[in-house]
Amino acid sequence: MTDTNAVNGESGASDAGGVGGAGGERGAGERGAGERGAREPHGGRGRADFAGTGFFSSVDDVSAQLAEAGYLASTAVATTVFLADRLGKPLLVEGPAGVGKTELAKAVAQVGAARLVRLQCYEGIDESRALYEWNHAKQLLRITAGRDEAWDETRSDIFSDEFLLTRPLLTAIRGDEPTVLLIDETDKADVEVEGLLLEVLSDFQVTVPELGTITATRRPFTVLTSNATRELSEALRRRCLFLHLDFPDAELERRIVTLRVPGLDDTLADSLVRVVGALREMELRKAPSVAETIDWARTLLALGADSLDEGVVRDSLGVILKHQDDIEKAARKLTLV
Repeated sequence: MTDTNAVNGESGASDAGGVGGAGGERGAGERGAGERGAREPHGGRGRADFAGTGFFSSVDDVSAQLAEAGYLASTAVATTVFLADRLGKPLLVEGPAGVGKTELAKAVAQVGAARLVRLQCYEGIDESRALYEWNHAKQLLRITAGRDEAWDETRSDIFSDEFLLTRPLLTAIRGDEPTVLLIDETDKADVEVEGLLLEVLSDFQVTVPELGTITATRRPFTVLTSNATRELSEALRRRCLFLHLDFPDAELERRIVTLRVPGLDDTLADSLVRVVGALREMELRKAPSVAETIDWARTLLALGADSLDEGVVRDSLGVILKHQDDIEKAARKLTLV
């Protein structure tokens, strides 16, 4: 399914504050192995015999609860989120920066009263930062303190939970409370990291050689985001449902802005959304995100502006455009009516 309408969020780091238009699409591919261990639907909703997290009881429930959290979801978005929740499959959300990908995970965590565990991907991230590593300094202290002990006794001690430093992936798998696992900007990680994700997302289990295989007793609601700066592998895509978020249409963006910036005059909101739409039609280095639209609306309130005249726009373009050549191009081409 596809849809040009969408979702919204709040400004913040990465595109956590992004908000915007969305298209939802169910991802094809094989199911991972069923979740092992006891599982109860959160908040008493849903059934206890499916593999999902049980945050939502229906598509309408998704829409209503996300709206209460300040996230406006189209039917396609709500349907895809519901399927990810019900089937227990990871959700891959792809789209431009600032359209609400990260905020979607935050909103699900909020309505599900769940802990949000975030893995921020970047070039060079490896297993020790994503999964786990051993506290080598503490292990050396333990070895030094136990010089008179047999090595077998020391070895069994230093490779125990006390010396294990869990990172986001293992933290989410070991948790027994409702959890949302956010793997943010997956496309920034090296291709090798996808191999690690395949094991985690297939069976929601991790193998630590010294401890054995650790399997989730309560499957986290998992969201992977991508700005599509590189193509993710087909193997990773097969393990996920797919959702594409894009910039919203003018009407939805106006609703988002008025929801996020109470007190903004309707006429001013219409003008602001119209100008942002015109900016997105230009060939800019970076089109303004919905989060930046919200920031601009707050800026206009702070300035006491009651209309978007040429002076106000030119003086505040730096709020929504982040490159000088974009600002200069916009100043030349914008026509305010």
